[in-house]
Amino acid sequence: MPAASGALPHLLFLTGKLAEKNLARVLAEMAPRPFTYEVRALGITVAALITVEFIQRRLKDLTGFDRVILPGRCRGDLHALEAHFGLPFERGPEELKDLPAHFGSRAKARSLAAHDILIFGEIVDAPQVSVEAVLARAARYRADGADVIDVGCLPDVPFPALAAMVRALKDAGYRVSVDSLREEDLVEGAKAGADYLFSLTEDTLWIAEEYGVTPILIGRDPRDVASLGRAIEHMSARGRNFFADPILDPIHHGLTDSLLRYREIRQHYPSAPMLMGIGNLSELTHADTLGLNTLLLGIASELRIGAVLTTEVSGHCRSVVRELAHARRVLYAAREDNMPPRHIDDGLLALHDRKPFPYALAEVKEAAAAVKDANFRIEVTAEGIQIYNRDGLRSAVDPYDLYPQLGVENDAPHAFYLGLELARAQIAWQLGKRYVQDQELDWGCVRPAPTDNKLHFVEERSTLEARKAKRKKGPPAEEI
Repeated sequence: MPAASGALPHLLFLTGKLAEKNLARVLAEMAPRPFTYEVRALGITVAALITVEFIQRRLKDLTGFDRVILPGRCRGDLHALEAHFGLPFERGPEELKDLPAHFGSRAKARSLAAHDILIFGEIVDAPQVSVEAVLARAARYRADGADVIDVGCLPDVPFPALAAMVRALKDAGYRVSVDSLREEDLVEGAKAGADYLFSLTEDTLWIAEEYGVTPILIGRDPRDVASLGRAIEHMSARGRNFFADPILDPIHHGLTDSLLRYREIRQHYPSAPMLMGIGNLSELTHADTLGLNTLLLGIASELRIGAVLTTEVSGHCRSVVRELAHARRVLYAAREDNMPPRHIDDGLLALHDRKPFPYALAEVKEAAAAVKDANFRIEVTAEGIQIYNRDGLRSAVDPYDLYPQLGVENDAPHAFYLGLELARAQIAWQLGKRYVQDQELDWGCVRPAPTDNKLHFVEERSTLEARKAKRKKGPPAEEI
């Protein structure tokens, strides 16, 4: 029976024997706690091994509960449980320590579906590569979130395939821009069907008018705000689409002044569509790009800049399109809620996590003391790597120091598996990232995590298969 009007919902938390005490402690310490609750440990040691079928067999008497909360790593179809028991079932967070945040953010869950910034992904070496290579790179850009494929032209480099490249991209369903300061390239691109042209000045606006393309406007001198203003007024008076680009300059070559130009254009032309090219900052600054891009899109969000142009030339810029595609959604949501971009989504965190070490060393020691089997559990605390089984807890900051204590010298598959997991744990400890055994580290939008299918357990990997085969085969003859 649902809670009466005004009464707190009554929740049932299911878990395994090892996690029961920790779960009860976390729930008891939650303040405020927007529910009443009961904790039940089903007849299983590890909560992550609980399945839908197991719950259907073991769970009894749900009288008085409004909802059932399962361990975050529980596998199976929750709709089957809801149909069987007639109550809502949901998964909690994967870590018990995240329960307060999980329930505190339920009402604030924010959709990231909307954004208002176009991403132009530039292929800067287009004159030097084949049409097929450009199509392949365009496919990657689009998969990462680019909206327009920009065909870059190089100074003094012939580009006989320009028209064919634009037509091939258009035939493949892309929106296309051509990027050149040569009128001949711009005209050829427009004739081939380009949607946008980079970059037109007040002297070359005739190209946009004659061919009906959308121009990106710059000043006669790229930093001449008055010239850019005249181009804006010319296009606006004729009701034509455009983007105005005051040009972002590199650090120590006018970055601050260039940002002020963007603000000046916005102040003089409150509704003028604007574009920011970010390559001068991301490509020419040897720093991780995710923070730079987030800051730049924060500026774009405040100034209502509706498009960005980016490149991925340098190796450290290899995920810029993906970063921009995610950041524009987070920044849009933050602006719509009139708040800083925090507690919306963690996809913009790559090197560090907000709460990297959910459990204190004392809590890990308590959990280790309750383990009765030989399987190794690995956790990371502020002090370092913790690995334990029924034989005790071992701690270190260097996996090499742990190897002599594990007793896996004659078990190559297990040694390989532990080496992999301990390396991940070491990286997590060094960087301040969340470590979860048997999962890849989370690198945010820089490298999207594999899809976690909660309906099924993770497929067995080669090391577990090898261990099973070894056990089935038995020891070598000389060991018998």
